[in-house]
Amino acid sequence: MVMQQYLLTYTGVVFALYLHHIIRAIEVPLDPNIQNELPQPPTITKQSVKDYIVDPRDNIFIDCEAKGNPIPTFSWTRNGKFFNVAKDPKVSMQRRSGTLVIDFRGGGRPEDYEGEYQCSARNEYGTALSSKILLQVSRSPLWPKEHLDLVEIDEGSPLTLKCNPPPGLPPPVVFWMSSSMEPIHQDKRVSQGQNGDLYFSNVMLQDAQTDYSCNARFHFTHTIQQKNPYTLKIQTKNPHNETSFRNHTDMYSARGVMETTPSFMYPYGTSSNQIVLRGVDLLLECIASGVPAPDIMWHKKGGELPTDKTKLENFNKALRITNVSEEDSGEYFCLASNKMGSIRHTISVRVKAAPYWLDEPQNLILAPAEDGRLVCRANGNPKPTIQWLVNGEPIESAPPNPSREVAGDTIVFRDTQIGSSAVYQCNASNEHGYLLANAFVSVLDVPPRILAPRNQLIKVIQYNRTRLDCPFFGSPIPTLRWFKNGQGSALDGENYQRHENGSLEINMARKEDQGIYTCVATNILGKAENQVRLEIKDPTRIVRGPEDLIVKRGSLVRLDCRIKHDSTLKLTVTWLKDDTPLYIGNRMKKEDDGLIIYGVAEKDQGDYTCVASTELDKDSAKAFLTVLAVVSAPTNRMTALPKERPERPRDLELTDLAERSVRLTWIPGDDNNSPITDYVVQFEEDKFQPGLWHNHSRYPGSVNSAVLRLSPYVNYQFRVIAVNEVGSSLPSLPSERYHTIGASPEINPTGVQGAGTQKNNMEITWTPLNATQAYGPNLRYIVKWRQRESRESWSNETVRTTRHVVWNTPIYVPYEIKVQAENDFGRAPEPDVIIGYSGEDYPKAPPTDIRLKVINSTAISLQWSRVYPDTIQGQLKEYRAYFWRESSLLKNLWVSKKRQSVGFVGDRPRGIVSRLFPYSNYKLEMVVVNGRGDGPRSEIKEFTTPEGVPSVPRYFRIRQPNLETITLEWGHPEHPNGIITGYNLRYQAFNGTKTGRTLVETFSPNQTRFTLQRTDPISRYRFFLRARTQVGDGESIVEESPAPLNEATPTPAYTKNHVDIATQGWFIGLMCAIALLVLILLIVCFIKRSRGGKYPVREKVEVLDHEDHKVDDPSFDYRSLESDEDNKEPPGSHTSLDGTIKQESDDSLVDYGEGGEGQFNEDGSFIGQYTVKKDKEETEGNESSEATSPVNAIYSLA
Repeated sequence: MVMQQYLLTYTGVVFALYLHHIIRAIEVPLDPNIQNELPQPPTITKQSVKDYIVDPRDNIFIDCEAKGNPIPTFSWTRNGKFFNVAKDPKVSMQRRSGTLVIDFRGGGRPEDYEGEYQCSARNEYGTALSSKILLQVSRSPLWPKEHLDLVEIDEGSPLTLKCNPPPGLPPPVVFWMSSSMEPIHQDKRVSQGQNGDLYFSNVMLQDAQTDYSCNARFHFTHTIQQKNPYTLKIQTKNPHNETSFRNHTDMYSARGVMETTPSFMYPYGTSSNQIVLRGVDLLLECIASGVPAPDIMWHKKGGELPTDKTKLENFNKALRITNVSEEDSGEYFCLASNKMGSIRHTISVRVKAAPYWLDEPQNLILAPAEDGRLVCRANGNPKPTIQWLVNGEPIESAPPNPSREVAGDTIVFRDTQIGSSAVYQCNASNEHGYLLANAFVSVLDVPPRILAPRNQLIKVIQYNRTRLDCPFFGSPIPTLRWFKNGQGSALDGENYQRHENGSLEINMARKEDQGIYTCVATNILGKAENQVRLEIKDPTRIVRGPEDLIVKRGSLVRLDCRIKHDSTLKLTVTWLKDDTPLYIGNRMKKEDDGLIIYGVAEKDQGDYTCVASTELDKDSAKAFLTVLAVVSAPTNRMTALPKERPERPRDLELTDLAERSVRLTWIPGDDNNSPITDYVVQFEEDKFQPGLWHNHSRYPGSVNSAVLRLSPYVNYQFRVIAVNEVGSSLPSLPSERYHTIGASPEINPTGVQGAGTQKNNMEITWTPLNATQAYGPNLRYIVKWRQRESRESWSNETVRTTRHVVWNTPIYVPYEIKVQAENDFGRAPEPDVIIGYSGEDYPKAPPTDIRLKVINSTAISLQWSRVYPDTIQGQLKEYRAYFWRESSLLKNLWVSKKRQSVGFVGDRPRGIVSRLFPYSNYKLEMVVVNGRGDGPRSEIKEFTTPEGVPSVPRYFRIRQPNLETITLEWGHPEHPNGIITGYNLRYQAFNGTKTGRTLVETFSPNQTRFTLQRTDPISRYRFFLRARTQVGDGESIVEESPAPLNEATPTPAYTKNHVDIATQGWFIGLMCAIALLVLILLIVCFIKRSRGGKYPVREKVEVLDHEDHKVDDPSFDYRSLESDEDNKEPPGSHTSLDGTIKQESDDSLVDYGEGGEGQFNEDGSFIGQYTVKKDKEETEGNESSEATSPVNAIYSLA
């Protein structure tokens, strides 16, 4: 048998090609773009179970869904006849589906629709059939009316109380209770049989203290029906009080009850027969009477009971064997014994089997003129018969097809042509059941296509293995070739490995392998190609890593980490302390080539690891930092000597050579004024990791000789490093080599795991043995595996790597795994069994019967029906709900339709979806999630959230244009969560810790502005604003009015809302005060000028000027001079604004005030000359006319 398997996997695209004898089948990729273009016969994707029992209170749904291209149409048969759905108003089919819906909301009897249904899905390329679905309506009949007489019985006699529950569909669950609903205590003397009867091995007086009623619980209606109770009357030979016999050593003899040997109450006689079907549970039962109550033991004739699937129940009276197979056939016997004797009953068990698949027919996709075959092999007991159908009709009555030949369980196709597509059904049946499988044959001619993205870029570290993928599809199956840099010949050689799935693997990527690779797929209809660019990058290496250090507390430490990496890759350097990320605090400084720690403390002691990583690789180096406490030493001459690292040890010598040990001796080097605290012995071996030194052991600084424990088959070489409080010495020169003899391994690999990387495999990995654990040459690993609980023999493979992949495994089944080390000297001890699992596939079914209940405006509760375990196809991670906001119930409100999800971990049937937006339309769908990913999506459920309370207004601004009013402005809420019905404003005045009473204002939904008339110009105000809907008020936004002028800082509200300072009352008042002061100053100047006019520079000049005015100026007013005489200031001074007396400057302000020609020098002193009298008179005349207007005075200053 020759089989070539082509498997291409690329981001969910699966493509398989098989060649088996004359078969060549193609599986269409899952890429929807390809599937939508190619014709495909129908395939049934969902159908109801064969034995379908429904609740009569609900509508009936009979599932039938199919896929195909074109989309299939559906029809039904009932009891073998065409079922006309259109004629019955209660019956309909779901859109784009064949699922039947029978609606009883308008009345009707569900029993009228019982029968055997079968669905057909057809398009122009064939017809697919569902299994025959037997629809039955659940029944829970009442107990028949009966009168139960008083049961009189002698103490010690056996008793059976009959239950005879009404025959329900499905059968009810039976249990016994008293009429007061107290459970009946059961033990090895009193117990319930599988048929529902209650058995007493012997009756005792206390059994009459209660009555006994059989109860039946029906599954669909969840109702419990109770049978009329039995009442017991116990006839006893010794009617004394029960308590007088409790402490008696032999209770039965004390009561006068005769002890008897066991006798079987069920089953009767000494032997019986039982037939069970393969795959179900076998339940054997033996109930015996006797005084005292017998013990039951179970045995199998000629063998042991299968311990891994055997369970004793009902106080050992029942034996359950799960998942029965043919090997469980045989004779079982139960042994009932007490001190009076024993008895046994033999049960002959025969295992029959409904048909089960050996080779289920698979879809077959062929190219024109290709050959293929469909195989349908099933087994059972008795052996099933095979019947072939084509497009739902027996193949014998189908139109003849010269390219088709039927040979029992196989159909062979030769030289197929376009137009030969059809759907074939295989029916395998015997007296215990049947199997029906659909498999289509589709003939396609498709030119080659490359399924990978165009122009991929692959980066790989030099000398690493890499793979270039080129998934392809075509019919006939294309041939694929690889070229590099446009070369004319295909790639070949020992460094290249071409896989049958189209991938090109480069075993060791070198610099010369860099370039552009082209894959070309060719068949008779054309060719397709794609390019992959490969870039080879230098590895990341730490060329100088940190070293072990011993430092004193408070000192400075530097840990080196010099790195060499590819300059085109982004380098990330991280530090770990004790294998956890290091927090770089104020005492630490991270540099490009190391880490500096200032003021080392005891808490800094530990392992430090430098990790250098790029997107492709990483490297790390570790060192241990030891921090010593500072101990004050007595002052002497030696304390002044400098301390340094010790000199290296020398003259290493090996003595006392043995198989597993050797003595190493060395001469210490100079300690350089710091005593040696430790010696570190390192070793190197030249087989597995030559040139790499490993720590072997550590010894106190007071010794210079040690016995080293060695491993077999290692070529050792040793060196010694001395350590003092300053640091470590240089390593000593290496010792001579010593080769230990070999032995078989003593341990097996650790970390054994089994997990699938694809749906049809299981990858077994482990941590290999190191050089000192190999113990001998040619280390290898014996990998063994078998399905758990399968009782099949172990499969095994011997490998030298650290992984092994098992292919063609069923989907997600447990495996027993063992990995054993072996070398040329022998094997390690038998390893432990590890449980692993084969690969997972996507779940096959979504959650069903999804029910929604709105809890509030932001949350809903979900309930769903769990999926069947066999549809999960892996480990159930969670049920996940995807939901998105479709629209808001408010018009013209844009909403984000981003999909959100919430997961419900574990196998649970309910959950809560929260964080929803109120007053919105939502859609929701659910999936099952396993380790592979999401399964198919359920039908979309729609729901609407009710109104909620709104969010806070978008903004809230406070303006204070004057001391009398405050203006408030706000925006509508960002999330109304309903119809806004208005706004509520609460506010109160406060001054320090004192607060006023709270006032409330309400506004219409369109009002976004309010002006408040202040009653208190000193206090500030605190405002609480919230929007409201019909549901209630939303969250408040709180702001405060601006602070008065005398407060140090503005309030947050003032700062946040940028209040205009020009409109504030305090600012206007300040400006008015300044203007008033300026006006008073101008008036004073005017009066002084009116008295003779200019500010004196010196007193003499002032006196002369006064005399001149008196004599020469006829306009001088002596009365004004006299009237001002009492208030005249001392010469050379004037009054400041705060009332203090300041020395007057020598400068005159007359010309500055008049805008004349006078000038000031750099220090502000007046340097102008006095004007002549004529100019002065003209100027004074002008001034006198302008000084009466304050406005003009102010402008003159400006």
